[in-house]
Amino acid sequence: MGPVDLHEIIRHLDVPSPPEVLVGMKTSDDAGVYRIGPDLNLVLTADFILPTCDDPYLYGRIAAANSLSDVYAMGGTPKAALNLCCFPPRGLDKSVFTEILRGGLDAITESGAVLIGGHTVKDNELKYGLAVTGIVKDKDIKTNAGARAGDVLILTKPIGTGVVMSAQKSGLIGEDQAMPVLQRMAQLNNVAAALMNEFGAHAATDITGFGLAGHALEVAEASGAGLRFYSKLVPWWAVAEELVKRGVSTGVTLAKGQALDEKIVFDGSVAPEQRSLFFDPQTSGGLLIAITQDAGQHLLQRLSDAGINDAAICGEVFASERPVLEVGP
Repeated sequence: MGPVDLHEIIRHLDVPSPPEVLVGMKTSDDAGVYRIGPDLNLVLTADFILPTCDDPYLYGRIAAANSLSDVYAMGGTPKAALNLCCFPPRGLDKSVFTEILRGGLDAITESGAVLIGGHTVKDNELKYGLAVTGIVKDKDIKTNAGARAGDVLILTKPIGTGVVMSAQKSGLIGEDQAMPVLQRMAQLNNVAAALMNEFGAHAATDITGFGLAGHALEVAEASGAGLRFYSKLVPWWAVAEELVKRGVSTGVTLAKGQALDEKIVFDGSVAPEQRSLFFDPQTSGGLLIAITQDAGQHLLQRLSDAGINDAAICGEVFASERPVLEVGP
C-alpha cells in the first residue's frame, strides 16, 4: 500500500463551507481563515515535524517557528498556541522533552502569542509542533490566489535546508557546518509578514515541505498565472549547493521533482544542482511574496534594514493561459 493522500480523500467528502470560511481547503493555502466579526478573522493552522538536529532546544524552537509561519504567510498575527507532542515513552530523559518545550515556548513568546495548553501522545517516533490561532484584518489576508501579472517574487530565506539536514543526520557534515542554517530556520517570519502587509503584497506562501517548486506551483494554479524564477537570483545555502554536487539528496526531493516535472520548464543553462534545490523540502523556510515592483524594492530595503540580508527579488509573475513555472539562468 502506497502513501495516503489525505487531500485526495478530503476532496471526496462533503465538507461544509459556510460564508464565514474565507479561506478553506480549495487553494491549498497555508492556513484557514474564519470570519468572527466585522474586519476580524481567525487564522487557524497546525503542524509538527520530526527532529531537525540533536539539540532539543533548537529543535523545539525550529518546530514552533515552522508552525507559526503558516499564520505569518496568511498575513496574520499569532495569538495563541497549543503544544502538539508525540513523545517516545522510553529511551529519552525528561530533560530532553523539557528543552524541546522550552525552545517552542521561547518562539511562541517572541511571536507575541501565548501558550495555553496542548496534547501529548506516546509515539515511538519523536515529533513536536503547534496548533496556532491568529487574527488578521480583511485587507491583510494573503492567499495563494492573489498573484498578478507584473508582480515580482521575493523569497525571504535561502533554500536548501532539506539537503543540509539530511547530510547532517547521515554524518556527511558536522553540526558546525549546519548551525548557520539551523539558526536561520529558528528565526520567525514575523518581520517579513509585517512588512508585506505594510507594502500591500498581493499573495504569499511559506516554503516548507513541498519545496520552492511545489509551493510556487500552488500559487500559479490558484492565481491562474505563470511564475518565472531566475536561478542566479534565488537565495540558497552554499553548503546545500555543494552537497547536491556531491550527490546528496532526499527521497522527497526526487519524488517531488518527478511529480512536478511536466509543469516546470527549466532553461537548459540551469545547472542540475540548482534544479534539484528547487524541489528540496524545506522546514521553517521563508515567505514567497508576490508584490508590485516598486513596493517590492521598498520591502527588500526594509528587510535589509531589519537585518534580513538574505532575502531577494528572484522572479516575476506573468500572464499565462495555464499555470506554469519557468526557471531561467
